[in-house]
Amino acid sequence: MGSADLAARFEQEFGRLPDGVWQAPGRVNLIGEHTDYNEGFVLPFAIDKTARVAVGVRPDSTVRLLSTYGDHGMVTADLGTLAAASAKGWTKYPLGVMWALQQQGITVPGVDLLLDSNVPLGAGLSSSHAIECAVITALNDLTGAGLEPEEMVLATQRAENDFVGAPTGIMDQSASLRGSKGHAVFLDCRDQSVQLVRFEAEPAGLVMLVIDTRVSHSHSDGGYASRRASCELGAEVLGVKALRDVRLEDLDEAAGLLDEVTYRRVRHIVTENDRVLQTVELLASAGPGSIGALLDASHVSMRDDFEISCPELDLAVSTSRANGAIGARMTGGGFGGAAIALTPVTSEQQVRAAVVRAFADAGYAAPDIFTVTPAAGAMRIS
Repeated sequence: MGSADLAARFEQEFGRLPDGVWQAPGRVNLIGEHTDYNEGFVLPFAIDKTARVAVGVRPDSTVRLLSTYGDHGMVTADLGTLAAASAKGWTKYPLGVMWALQQQGITVPGVDLLLDSNVPLGAGLSSSHAIECAVITALNDLTGAGLEPEEMVLATQRAENDFVGAPTGIMDQSASLRGSKGHAVFLDCRDQSVQLVRFEAEPAGLVMLVIDTRVSHSHSDGGYASRRASCELGAEVLGVKALRDVRLEDLDEAAGLLDEVTYRRVRHIVTENDRVLQTVELLASAGPGSIGALLDASHVSMRDDFEISCPELDLAVSTSRANGAIGARMTGGGFGGAAIALTPVTSEQQVRAAVVRAFADAGYAAPDIFTVTPAAGAMRIS
């Protein structure tokens, strides 16, 4: 839905025009999975699928929230009594942002808010962070808070961790708030420094396919938290601030200090950080056609060492590779969601057809397959 259509729908629902419309993109993580909360390196990019919010300031402390999708009905809350336990469904994301801003001493006004999003839900493309980033961009403008992108990243992380209850890092918000068209966001999660790395598949004769397995996941469930706990245990036993500080050459020694499962969790993080650095170097020197083997190795590591894949993701990856993709991996937090397949334009239709056929043969629900390109970050659009 375009900004004019969303504003018109807002007027229809709330009886007045909004003060503006803002949008923030979902993201695909090219490489660097679960490294963010280990103070490591990630390489996501903002995608051309966005969450949009039309927002109008109210004279009181009431918040009214409405979404264009689903039969959710209007949700009303009061800014004076925001509590995580009372927030349900998608509304916990905008309410969490409002709560986090209040925790920073920012006076948040009551608002009417209408959400529209075409970021697939539960696909590992960060639909929730897209909502949060659109809302915080709107509130930053409307309150005159003057927050820098780095500050908005930390505020939305606080909303996720302490209000939504998902122990996520800063990668998703950073991609959504700091993305740039035609570039991936090389993020150092220790100091939040960002380097934009050119990543354009089409000039290299490639497309980035996203294969949404339609196996939904939730980061507030236990699998993500248990992986994070393993990483924290590994860092504690190895005597480092974070697994970012463990080098490849330290892994042999680590194997003698850690139990077998914790060691494999640690090995994934250490090797994945190295793969991110290699990918950044290769993109600069040889272009996107050179990174396929690193995508493949990342998936194997997530499947075997971090154990966050699932049969549908593994099938999407193996079928893509067998039918012409130059590299493929699951992307996102895992336990479902989407895989990406970097594919020659000439093989795109073959890969699409083969994956659909493989899913049908396995008795899985039909996947949703689409292309994405690196897009601009969060902004006001009207």
